[in-house]
Amino acid sequence: MSTCECEAVEHKPAEVKLVPKNRGGIINPMYDCQPAGAQYAGIGVKDCIPLVHGGQGCTMFVRLLFAQHFKENFDIASTSLHEESAVFGGVKRVEEGVMVLAKRYPNLRVIPIITTCSTEVIGDDIEGTIKNCTRALKAEFPDRTVHLAPVHTPSFKGSHVTGYAECVKSMVKTIAQKGEPTGKFNLFPGWVNPGDITLLKYYLKEMGADATLFMDTEEFDSPMMPDKTITTHGRTTVEELRDSANATASLCLARYEGATTGEFLQKEFEVPYHLVNTPYGIKNTDDMLRKISEISGKDIPASLVKERGIALDALADLAHMFFANKKVAIFGHPDLVLGLAQFCLEVELEPVLLLIGDDQGSKYKKDPRITELKNTAHFDMEIIHNADLWDLEKKITKGEVKLDLIMGHSKGRYIAIDANIPMVRVGFPTFDRAGLYRKPTIGYKGAMELAEMIANAMFAHMEYTKDREWILNTW
Repeated sequence: MSTCECEAVEHKPAEVKLVPKNRGGIINPMYDCQPAGAQYAGIGVKDCIPLVHGGQGCTMFVRLLFAQHFKENFDIASTSLHEESAVFGGVKRVEEGVMVLAKRYPNLRVIPIITTCSTEVIGDDIEGTIKNCTRALKAEFPDRTVHLAPVHTPSFKGSHVTGYAECVKSMVKTIAQKGEPTGKFNLFPGWVNPGDITLLKYYLKEMGADATLFMDTEEFDSPMMPDKTITTHGRTTVEELRDSANATASLCLARYEGATTGEFLQKEFEVPYHLVNTPYGIKNTDDMLRKISEISGKDIPASLVKERGIALDALADLAHMFFANKKVAIFGHPDLVLGLAQFCLEVELEPVLLLIGDDQGSKYKKDPRITELKNTAHFDMEIIHNADLWDLEKKITKGEVKLDLIMGHSKGRYIAIDANIPMVRVGFPTFDRAGLYRKPTIGYKGAMELAEMIANAMFAHMEYTKDREWILNTW
């Protein structure tokens, strides 16, 4: 009979909980406002200049963010609201702004009119103003069509994520028309970098699938031509927006950044709508390519099977030896954060803290990716929505989480520096590392790039802290 007096340890099942921030106010915000997202969607269209109806700061600071991230300049206009307009209304500023833009830019074809917190509080009638503007444009330019899209984006709710989705939907709603079938499908990638767009186009080309991207931002990585000109603009055209109603299907890669437009096209024009997880990591990319194959009728070619194999080999080299059981915090866009959490699980990293910055809590409860995380995580995970970067800093300084890695945009770098935790820059905006907008983070290649960025950040940290850096000699 055993005489062992060992104490039995009771193992608690892993808990994955979704909770809102437990205090009022925002300290060190991780998100921008709705008009910022609307402006990003607008500059993705060719011959389009967004007109922001608000104070100049609503445009100036957003343009600065874009310039920091992409290292390029973008045309965005402002109605430049002042005290008089705040008291008596500012619709005359919109009418003047539209006419000035039309006269100044003869090739201009689309103007999203983007409201802000002040003009939504004033209650300016944007739809009525657009009717007046359309009449004035017809009188001044009878042979020209300029599409005016109302984009309601008050800054006191939502975030740049919802603003982006609202502007994409409004432009499609304004311009889409039923006509002859195009034989193409609509592809809504969400808020991704030019490098991701280039990779998606490569996948479509390899498969022989014909699709239109909304929005095509590949040219945000602009070339300098021999005559020293640099032209930075979106590539999605008015004709492509019009023909979105005549596509064979819509495929949305981001639940919170464009999927509502796919739903609109299905409801209004009977364009079949499909939604897949944002293709971060191997499984999500597999699912996306299978869906493209199903929609287009094209097979997945051997070249992409090979690319998958190269990525798998690269991940296998790193996962168990360096990544296993390393604790990670991720902050940023919901589609990015949840997709990266899925990717982390694929490579044995443990995403213990996820921070999502806007107030769509009820929607997150229905997100199947969170259910999947609950079913697969073998460790405790906290997902905080309506979060700010103070949540991250507080949890680190109070010792509530012990982290080996932080993933997020450049605004969180001081927390990582102060806590001496390696950080991988990903998301928007990233401006303290060179060329990140050019590198894909989605797809097989993106998975490999991400894993190598993570590994190199951890390797550099090991060297500076003398923590197991000898492993690198034998790897």
